[in-house]
Amino acid sequence: MPPAKKRARTYDAVKIRAAVTAQFGHVSDAVRELDEEQLARPSGVGEWSVAELAAHIAWIAHSLAAGLARPPAAVPELTAVEWPFATASLAGKIAEAARETLGGAPLTELYERAGARMAEELAANPGGRVMDLWIGDMTLADFLVTRTVELVVHTDDLNRAVGADVPIDRQALAACTRLLADALALKAPGGSVEVRIPPFAVVQCIEGPRHTRGTPPNVVETDPLTWIRLATGRTDWAAAVENAQVRASGERADLSALLPVMS
Repeated sequence: MPPAKKRARTYDAVKIRAAVTAQFGHVSDAVRELDEEQLARPSGVGEWSVAELAAHIAWIAHSLAAGLARPPAAVPELTAVEWPFATASLAGKIAEAARETLGGAPLTELYERAGARMAEELAANPGGRVMDLWIGDMTLADFLVTRTVELVVHTDDLNRAVGADVPIDRQALAACTRLLADALALKAPGGSVEVRIPPFAVVQCIEGPRHTRGTPPNVVETDPLTWIRLATGRTDWAAAVENAQVRASGERADLSALLPVMS
């Protein structure tokens, strides 16, 4: 008998909407407090300065609202868990669109405008609406889950670049962690390695003998932020293991060849 097909993870649509709104608000509040010296620092994301990173985060909300303002698509082409694998090819296009859309306006103005427009469009659209997107048409509900990834990852980038302590909404952190863990399981299906990211996610991956009971022979365990940094190429696997940020046991428990999950 073939193995049962894994059920796709579901997310609470109300909580995800609230998480996206809350996380954007946290970043907006923090950006208002940044001084010119902090804004001029390198962000650690490509060649962007902190100011350019902050503008990109504003564009995340702006582009969500703009997508909802367009006529809907007919059928979704992409699910949330497939999204991480479709982003790399559009990085340049997204960066160029962000520059053109934002047009060098002051950051405070960008955040106020983007936040207001996002709130208005979210209030007017149900989760089942299919959005017409460059990356592939997606339901609003699925696309919002991907927005938690963008917002959490870039909030962490911002915190590390300027030594800030911008809060990360717990629901946004949970959704981001789970989506990237599920993407790993999709990238390397199997049941020989168990990846634990308490308190939010446990997934099995990599072909080989499947664990059925007791303590798995191959286990990887880490915390949510370390996992997110590994999955997005912010942290190197070997360094994370050496610094005891990752605990890996078993001959198959080396994920270095599978990371990052998205870049």
